[in-house]
Amino acid sequence: MQKVRPKKALGQHFLTDLSIARRIASTLDDFKSEPVIEVGPGMGVLTRFLLEEGHNLKVAEIDGESIEYLNNEFPELAEDGRVIEGDFLQLDLSAVFPGAERISVIGNYPYNISSQIFFHVLDYKDLVGCCSGMLQREVAERLAAGPGTKTRGILSVLLQAWYDVEYLFTVSETVFNPPPKVKSGVIRMVRNSVKDLGCDERLFKTVVKTTFGQRRKTIRNSVRGLLPGGAPMPESPLLAMRPEQLTVEQFIELTNLVSSSRKDNERI
Repeated sequence: MQKVRPKKALGQHFLTDLSIARRIASTLDDFKSEPVIEVGPGMGVLTRFLLEEGHNLKVAEIDGESIEYLNNEFPELAEDGRVIEGDFLQLDLSAVFPGAERISVIGNYPYNISSQIFFHVLDYKDLVGCCSGMLQREVAERLAAGPGTKTRGILSVLLQAWYDVEYLFTVSETVFNPPPKVKSGVIRMVRNSVKDLGCDERLFKTVVKTTFGQRRKTIRNSVRGLLPGGAPMPESPLLAMRPEQLTVEQFIELTNLVSSSRKDNERI
């Protein structure tokens, strides 16, 4: 079977080091009871190890050439209809494994859509128990970044509200075809025990996005636009801080302050 040509438009960089592929696949060793969907398997370098470990696996691939390769290389997937032809970002994950209480997501994620992939996973936070895989190192570091770090951003907070995020290891650019211009990083996210944030979840997202959208400003100045004209500015030490300094819990507190100020204004 002829190998798949990497396509720049799809952000394809095929991992060639099997020891690293096996190591990435092993990030799901504690979740073998959960079905797995692999994103963008390409030529199946992760797929083969996931199957060897006995995972209940489906793969989602958008590249026709890769789909043909996978169907020939992994007939057990093809015969069961477990090669999903389509864009992962458009998939209803609850329909991939009907009736499953939890699923896992894994992949060597295309750099150009990796953030979108994690936003999509976040939409299914009550279903996805573990999400792991490889992406651009700077993005991987951002997802795992704690309070007080310059790399902390919107996805850091939104993901860490619902998941324990761990940066596992760095991968050299030399083990890919073609080699990317940057190093890669492998992370694992495991669903935490939080069932309710204790605040308006939609407003929480808005507060996080607004403050990081104006990250050079203090919280006081960035949240001002979230309050209706004439609404009192909340009083809190948090307002003197910058968004990257705040923990998830402090963002929840900030969200409740904004919500309370809005309600106080409605009563005036």
